[in-house]
Amino acid sequence: MTSSLSFYYPKKDKISDDLLERILQLNQFNTPALGSLKNIDHLKELYFFSKFILVVKNKKSLIGFAVVMDGNSEYQSLNYKYFKKRFGSSFLYIDRVAVHSDFQNKSVGSLIYKHVYSISLAIPFPLCCEVNTVPLNTQSLNFHKKMEFHKIDEIPFGEKRVAMLVKD
Repeated sequence: MTSSLSFYYPKKDKISDDLLERILQLNQFNTPALGSLKNIDHLKELYFFSKFILVVKNKKSLIGFAVVMDGNSEYQSLNYKYFKKRFGSSFLYIDRVAVHSDFQNKSVGSLIYKHVYSISLAIPFPLCCEVNTVPLNTQSLNFHKKMEFHKIDEIPFGEKRVAMLVKD
């Protein structure tokens, strides 16, 4: 199955509204594990702040994506700002990853992370992300453990708590 996958990084000035709409839909199908996006303009703003979006297709269908920031972004997420305070401009931050439900537990998420991690290794910068601990997201915590992330902190955000994770 993984041999039929293609990974690419659309250029910010060349990404189509159709692809953005499909990314938005996939994001919304993956809430509450992912933060909801209000609309296409919210996604465009997120893309503007990102270093890149990694898109995964199976033949011609979008089946996954990742939004990745670097330490030079003006992104205002509290989670991102935590890592920026800790690492300065020397890190990559996975803001969100989504995989279509038909392709979950089939190594697509692992392949996305491996692509992004290979970029962080080449720089070399740590790769950072967070996972909810309240409400508990056991599936994501187990996934990140399998991908060799380690917890450096746990932070309360209102009624939520998140584990701050890093892979060096």
